[in-house]
Amino acid sequence: MTLKIDIEIDAGGPAPYEQVRARLAEMVRSGALPVGYKLPTVRGFAQELGLAANTVAKAYRALEADGVIETRGRNGTFVAAAAQDAAGREAAAAALVFAERARRLGLSEDAALSAARDALRAAYA
Repeated sequence: MTLKIDIEIDAGGPAPYEQVRARLAEMVRSGALPVGYKLPTVRGFAQELGLAANTVAKAYRALEADGVIETRGRNGTFVAAAAQDAAGREAAAAALVFAERARRLGLSEDAALSAARDALRAAYA
């Protein structure tokens, strides 16, 4: 199965490896890249995107560390079976840490939600 991995690198945006990492993670979470899908080789993908191989390798390493993809030696790199669950678990853990910290700081629930919304808007802008 061959899918089009559509990534446009914004020169004025975050570091290119982060753009690649974020877009691939988003595609896995949305199901656009299904579990078990074989990703392009680092060199091939870098060439396709017009990036250095080290840039794509750094994105792949970050995704692997997050449990989104897995490398199977010479067989290649694949979308991990636990990828969608891992992202949800990590987000829930981060949200819990935030909620506990906001409570310790004495913020009301509305103030904490407002702070979280502001942070999300900034991150997704």
